[in-house]
Amino acid sequence: MKVAIVILNWNGKKLLEQFLPSIVNFSAELADIYVADNASTDASTAFVKEHFPSVHIVENAINGGYAKGYNDALQSIKADIYCLINSDVEVTKGWLEPVLDVFKQESNTAIIQPKLLDYKDKSKFEYAGAGGGFIDFYGYPYCRGRVFNHLETDEGQYNDIESIFWASGACFFVRSEVYHKLGGFDEDYFAHQEEIDLCWRTQNEGYDIKYVGTSTVYHVGGATLQESNPHKTYLNFRNSLLNVIKNVPKQRFLFVVISRLILDGIAGAKFMLELRPVHTWAIFKAHLSLYKNFYKFLKKRRKLQKKLEYNLHTSVVWQYFILGRKRFKNLR
Repeated sequence: MKVAIVILNWNGKKLLEQFLPSIVNFSAELADIYVADNASTDASTAFVKEHFPSVHIVENAINGGYAKGYNDALQSIKADIYCLINSDVEVTKGWLEPVLDVFKQESNTAIIQPKLLDYKDKSKFEYAGAGGGFIDFYGYPYCRGRVFNHLETDEGQYNDIESIFWASGACFFVRSEVYHKLGGFDEDYFAHQEEIDLCWRTQNEGYDIKYVGTSTVYHVGGATLQESNPHKTYLNFRNSLLNVIKNVPKQRFLFVVISRLILDGIAGAKFMLELRPVHTWAIFKAHLSLYKNFYKFLKKRRKLQKKLEYNLHTSVVWQYFILGRKRFKNLR
């Protein structure tokens, strides 16, 4: 089984200096390592060439974001398994073996995520993927170990192998055959939640997605866009809506779309009350982009199978904000 670890980089020289050593030290015997560079201007590639000559470099012509960046780079990388990993992730000794064992034993498993802990507080799960991702009735993503902004302490409660709905793009293992068969990431997303869309489409093709909690990595999070950045708010709200337009089954489509627009309006009002009007404006712009792309994504959904009964819990918004259920195990 040929494995390629691919680190997408854009002006991340400092991150590569900090985190590339762990990837090389704990992975080189089992995988080829690549840096896919999105037209950086900070001497990232020169640093890699000088200090890590065994690491391959793929140079993309432009910064196409996460989605196009990986789509472009993976055209020239030959492997059975891709590990798409952020430049702000520290891996641990023995992290690859449990994941590869599952791929070897389960031919129908197409995508895997390891346990994702917070690099800044290694006792906590990390926001971007925690113990594996799920989707509620309204298309809101959440994780085992992270519901909205509540992060659980890692007490071994997710040291298991479990079926999940989506795997985090921070550390995303995928069979190359499935990735290319489905056309990779949707480049209209640019960045954020394109991995959820790919996981949704993957399951609708009949494949499984797994979380492997016996493999651990530590993620800084927000290294490219901080949580306080309104552009991140824009991308998250817009792309979550695009996921709904593209993937929600027909019988739920109209109700879910209208409900999400209303709930986003409530979120915008909440930002205003918190004196964060730039984030309210970001949600407004996300809705404008949705209207602009509505028919384009309707055309995309017509080409896709939409068979999946995808909700584990009815409404995470209701349970978290109204009922006060902040831990995954308490959701109903």
